Amino acid sequence: MSLRRLEVRDFRCIPTADLDFDARCNLISGANASGKTSLLEAIYFLGRGRSFRTPRNETLIRKGADELLLSGRVEAASGATKAVGIRYGRTGFEARAGGRAVGGLAELATVMPVQAIDPEVHHLVEQGPHERRRYLDWGVFHVEPSFVEHWRRYQRALRQRNAALRAQGDPAVVRAWDPEIVEAGLALASSRRRYFEHLQPMVVTTGRRLLGAPVDLTLSQGWAQDVALEEALDQAWVRDRERGVTHVGPHRADIGIRVGGEFAKHRVSRGQQKLTAAAMLLGQLQCDATLGSPTATLLVDDPAAELDQDNLQALISVVVGLPAQLFVTALDPDLAALKGLPVGRRFHVEHGKIGGLL
Repeated sequence: MSLRRLEVRDFRCIPTADLDFDARCNLISGANASGKTSLLEAIYFLGRGRSFRTPRNETLIRKGADELLLSGRVEAASGATKAVGIRYGRTGFEARAGGRAVGGLAELATVMPVQAIDPEVHHLVEQGPHERRRYLDWGVFHVEPSFVEHWRRYQRALRQRNAALRAQGDPAVVRAWDPEIVEAGLALASSRRRYFEHLQPMVVTTGRRLLGAPVDLTLSQGWAQDVALEEALDQAWVRDRERGVTHVGPHRADIGIRVGGEFAKHRVSRGQQKLTAAAMLLGQLQCDATLGSPTATLLVDDPAAELDQDNLQALISVVVGLPAQLFVTALDPDLAALKGLPVGRRFHVEHGKIGGLL
């Protein structure tokens, strides 16, 4: 998939824009705070229904406007195109694809798979398990169509079980949700495990190219490996009752990250953490393509930030080798490391106004 056209109205600092994109690579330049990242954020929002910068969608609406509008034309490898659009404002969130209403964010994500490497990408390494579960599940979702239903079933059962725990009701009411937790949870964990077996070697290889050392990932399923999920729920029952929350299950899964044998969180350099997270994302895109996922759109925001020339060059060389449509921002579009980009279209952003360059 590739985004060939984007119309923007009242998104962040961008009052209006109507842009045609190259199917392979687009380079966006401009000064700090000019609107480069806002353009990438608009593309991401069109594909994900959320921002990669903030959980508060209301902040995305341009000051003084009542709503934001995004519409795009997505082209498949076959040449077929599909219109996709989002309206967000006081009346809520509305998304359409192919002329009909989109049922949810999961459906939206199938229209235009999009991933981002931004200056805060190191949060994938630094922050808690939620970020790494989201990373893992994004990949599983795009290669296993049944995964989203397992995930939804599990989340519904987990919410109901936790609500019953908080209410301190009859234990039988709480434990009535255990069979659904076990059935959906095992399906969810199995999907993650199958995907992870393909993902891990791709990340190892990408890590060697970016850091000169393997990025080794280990998957923790959310309960003891040698214990059945049903038994783990039994063992955690007293603690669950005391604290009003379910302590074991796929919702507690995590990915351990080591670089050259060391835990990645212990690496001092922010640049190294950024490269580690980038290796995970780029390895994932390569993995998904190998498993038959539609070609993704990759947003790379200011890759020169916190990377020296050699590391930047290594990152660009891996990015260029991906089967993905690229959007790359830069303060200086003439950086030597960026010369390897197969740029098809160039854009310059100034005070929220976006112009195409020859």
